[in-house]
Amino acid sequence: MTIITGLAVHDVRAPTSRTLAGSDAVHSDPDYSAAYVVLSTDGDLTGHGFTFTIGRGTEVVCAAVEALRHHVIGVRLDDVTADFAAFWRAVTNDSQLRWLGPDKGVIHLATAAIVNAVWDLWAKAEGKPVWKLVADLTPEEFVSCIDFRYLSDVLTRDDALAMLGALEPGKADREAEIRRDGYPAYITSAGWLGYPEEKVRRLCREAVDDGWNAFKMKVGIDRESDAWRAAVMREEIGPDRDLMADANQVWDVSEAISWTEGLAGYGLRWIEEPTSPDDVLGHAAIRRALAPTGIGVATGEHCANRVMFKQLLQAEAIDYCQVDACRLGGLNEVLAVLLLAARFGVPVCPHAGGLGLCEYVQHISVLDYIVVSGSLDGRMVEFADHCHEHFVHPAQVRGGRYVVPTAPGYSAEMKPESLGALAYPRGSEWAG
Repeated sequence: MTIITGLAVHDVRAPTSRTLAGSDAVHSDPDYSAAYVVLSTDGDLTGHGFTFTIGRGTEVVCAAVEALRHHVIGVRLDDVTADFAAFWRAVTNDSQLRWLGPDKGVIHLATAAIVNAVWDLWAKAEGKPVWKLVADLTPEEFVSCIDFRYLSDVLTRDDALAMLGALEPGKADREAEIRRDGYPAYITSAGWLGYPEEKVRRLCREAVDDGWNAFKMKVGIDRESDAWRAAVMREEIGPDRDLMADANQVWDVSEAISWTEGLAGYGLRWIEEPTSPDDVLGHAAIRRALAPTGIGVATGEHCANRVMFKQLLQAEAIDYCQVDACRLGGLNEVLAVLLLAARFGVPVCPHAGGLGLCEYVQHISVLDYIVVSGSLDGRMVEFADHCHEHFVHPAQVRGGRYVVPTAPGYSAEMKPESLGALAYPRGSEWAG
């Protein structure tokens, strides 16, 4: 019987701003960072989880983690997993801390770090990767992980059981397929705003040579440079590979429509985060206006909770659901959004990159295919080739597809030497 006896949280930051990796129209100097949680137990097992940040403010998330620690210390793992939804609600419904959200902002980011560490611990206790742990759950066990409050007008527990039950017969075949073939991915590493033309061209050529068939670029500084970048990337990747664009919330609604229409000649598959992530009706208006161009609307990396995703889906505001592994309150809430997206027929293409997000979301997409959606149509996982060297079991891609992870856990555990080097402000990457 495993009991959680301790929680340590670390402020971890990689100085990616030095190379402009991750630069976009809003976040010009990101340092890929994390509030990194380690749960200790009365045995040898440890649980590892984190919330991704981009530098300043990570210390605030760490403080929020400390505020929530009393919800896990002394808790038996078996009690959590027997009714994971109840545990999740206890963490998110703290009668005083809930005021800081609810279910959004720094307190929800902290929730994700802790909850994902519990999932990592559970998967290690079962000797399985998280995707396999979830895939092996019965439909009843799956839905016991989800808090259906605020969702039941469009998705009830019985609805979820019916959806999952209908896909049970093909689970083994889909698992064998995805283990063999990997999961489709797209690459963002070639299209950062801060990169000069020679570097963009070189990275595109290298990615094509490595088998990539889908690429994303950043847009939103000025129309001329966006058109230039689109032309350069389209020239390098050819007419048949997918090209997407990401505006990172920089535009008003009308500006998003006109700006994106100006890029229609480059064959974009989607425009991502075209306006405020909170503007559900704005996204719906953009989607309607862009429909004649064939450019879809994608968003979700800053969508704070399952309720906002419910509204985006109800309003027919998105063509692609870009769930984030730790913007939501951990995997439990992600599972709810996977079910919502499947119910509305919208493909899930998780947001990734950063420090550790690729490691997380590979599990999400694999279990989505095996258990929830049963489809790969329109689905891809983001990949950016940064910071994987810091993880004990880093995400791997081959021929433009994620290799399905096999190590027990949530792929979240960082190497001790990386924790030491990236610890802020005294680690070797920051000292002096």
